[in-house]
Amino acid sequence: MKIAFFDTRSYDKASFTKANQGGADGSHPYNYEIDFRDFKLNENTAMTAQGFDVVCVFVNDVVNAEVIDVLKKCGIKLIALRCAGFNNVDLKAAAAAGIKVVRVPAYSPYAVAEHGAALLLSLTRHIPQAYLRTKTANFNIDGLTGRDLHGLTAGILGTGKIGQIMAGILKGFGMKIIAYDPFPNEKWAGETGATYVSKDEIFRQSDVLSLHCPLTEETKHIVNHDTMKMMKQDAVIINTGRGALIDSKALVHALKHGHIGGIGMDVYEEESKYFFSDWSTDIMTDDVLARLLTFPNVIITGHQAFLTTNALKNLADTTLENIKAFAGGEELVNEVK
Repeated sequence: MKIAFFDTRSYDKASFTKANQGGADGSHPYNYEIDFRDFKLNENTAMTAQGFDVVCVFVNDVVNAEVIDVLKKCGIKLIALRCAGFNNVDLKAAAAAGIKVVRVPAYSPYAVAEHGAALLLSLTRHIPQAYLRTKTANFNIDGLTGRDLHGLTAGILGTGKIGQIMAGILKGFGMKIIAYDPFPNEKWAGETGATYVSKDEIFRQSDVLSLHCPLTEETKHIVNHDTMKMMKQDAVIINTGRGALIDSKALVHALKHGHIGGIGMDVYEEESKYFFSDWSTDIMTDDVLARLLTFPNVIITGHQAFLTTNALKNLADTTLENIKAFAGGEELVNEVK
């Protein structure tokens, strides 16, 4: 199998090369022919897949109907997502073209949930500001007053694997757990003491609202002007899911007018141009992102919640196993239909 990898970074190359050679002991090599590209898959680059069997893509690659049409003409038989989300793929167009789509549904839910908890603690205890002060020998703690998480209410929006793990972490801090999911897991709720509430109530009651739902037509901009107006003025939002779960312009308005207390975000609605690249010496033309970066009660990381050694190994192993199953005509347990 010949695989064209798009939007690859040094850590992708290292983890996939090691897995392709059979891991640490080399006992189970795949020996696929892999071509790593640092550019993204989109309408302008799709033709470079000519001569390959599989394209392997990440969260900010564009796999729309136009791209899929080109991939079909290039002879691509499989789109392998090295991530859990698949909102960037036109699944109907892929099905019509006869191209299978596979993903990695659970590379490390702990990595993402733990990063969400790190964002929460950094935000509520002003860790970035304290770090910058002490690096210059400024040990003044004025303006760094935080608050206990213990006894507060944590709202989990989406109770899949990551949401459940995040709930467990926050419960460990002594927080009351409430949740919203259109498909509630009552067994999990009963075992953990979580309480399902309505969508409106999770916005009204939460001191911390953590987003863990997939991006769909129903969840796009689920956090918007109206829902943020329902929230407590000192409530904070944590988003390690997808950027478009939040209406970014409405978020700026809510922060400016004190409708919410702050946000920790690892994703951004229009991140594809900026994330995973160095823009420190360039002019940022995204006025919303530029404005968000100015708020002292906003922490933004560049889509790194997944980035642990455990997750990278699982991403590589599962992706290559997906491709092996396809090549062998086996059942695609991680197929997205």
